[in-house]
Amino acid sequence: KEKAFKFLNKTKLATLTANIGDSRTLALHMASTIYRDFDADTRKFLGITDGLIRISIGLENPQDIINDFLQATK
Repeated sequence: KEKAFKFLNKTKLATLTANIGDSRTLALHMASTIYRDFDADTRKFLGITDGLIRISIGLENPQDIINDFLQATK
């Protein structure tokens, strides 16, 4: 979970939200947002791990998205 939030906080391009249908690149931590009300056993059954991040790729320049994600992993 700590690594997931570290990555999310280091991204500059991604908007941290679950706003589906947006044209921007979006990202969020699944276990603490959409699935936060599910118990641990249900999240495990659904494959929602503490490190899982959902990313919706937007219409930005693909290389800019790649570069942003690469810099966020460092």
